[in-house]
Amino acid sequence: MKLYRETLTPQLLQYDDFDDRGEVRYLPYLMYFHRAGYRSDVINTDRLGFRLSHGPDGRTASAAGDVPQGPVKLLMGSSTALGIGATSDAATTPSLLWSKYAPSAPWLNFSGRSYNSAQELMLYTLHRHLLPEVEEIVVVSGLNNLALSLLPEWQHGEHGAFFFCGEYYESVEELRAKARKEAAPPAKGFSLRGDRKPAPARPAPPERKRPLSELIGTAVELTGRHLETLRQLVGPDVRITFALQAMAPWLREEHAPQEKLLFDELNSLSRNGSFEENYGVIASIEAGRAYADALRPACEKAGARFFDLNPVVADAITTKDWIFVDRAHYTDLGHDIVTRVMADTLGLS
Repeated sequence: MKLYRETLTPQLLQYDDFDDRGEVRYLPYLMYFHRAGYRSDVINTDRLGFRLSHGPDGRTASAAGDVPQGPVKLLMGSSTALGIGATSDAATTPSLLWSKYAPSAPWLNFSGRSYNSAQELMLYTLHRHLLPEVEEIVVVSGLNNLALSLLPEWQHGEHGAFFFCGEYYESVEELRAKARKEAAPPAKGFSLRGDRKPAPARPAPPERKRPLSELIGTAVELTGRHLETLRQLVGPDVRITFALQAMAPWLREEHAPQEKLLFDELNSLSRNGSFEENYGVIASIEAGRAYADALRPACEKAGARFFDLNPVVADAITTKDWIFVDRAHYTDLGHDIVTRVMADTLGLS
């Protein structure tokens, strides 16, 4: 019997291939980025891995491909901004803004799957030279910073935890152990390293359960700090908006029938416990509102407008509207509704 994700959302199989861990491009500074030059009916990327946007009259554009003369507008963020779940490049938010809801200038997809706010900022910093004049930036994000705040505190560092950082730290420890092993003392004679022995593996510090307020504080501090840096990079004339992404548990308690099937199936397939067991503390309407309330002043302090997509999208739909393929990513209808609401509310043109 086929899975619901195969029958209801067959495009996700293409995203599975696109996101194949065996094909991940590990890059300096960014840690990882999308497969470059990827081609399919669902998702396509340019020579550096940026997803293509579609505009009027069949035009396409991307940061490292066909770049318009300018000015341009950027949609930054993580996988929701990238458009995971859309059945084609044309159904993503940057494409819908450019072709339908805010067509005054091309919108480029400047997002990175599984990115935190530090990686979103670094992606812009390292690739700004590819762009013409940038007129406006909308960052659709927020979930990843909050979800990553749940990881052990020792993994956070100065710039926040990142996805797969546990594997990164394990690999680094293996390299250290290898270096210690190779630094063996000479067979005879005195050496300053003669008594050097491999250091014992450091036990992981005991983990404590952090309250929601502390998790939100961690995510908001990082978001605000990185937005402040982005503001300094782009200067005072570029309009920046941070839009807290619409996520199913932040949006409504009663989900569409198709969403219920997909969410339950994802829980049954998970090897690490259900979504509620792993993310329950941050995954409620109340948690989403508390997060938004904390983000607003941090964004404004950084010189960015703030917009919470969740309540306005909730007002624009009914329980019959199927807008999520999983708890964080949208169907084509979901992309269209979210993009329209965002353009109308923010006055995007």
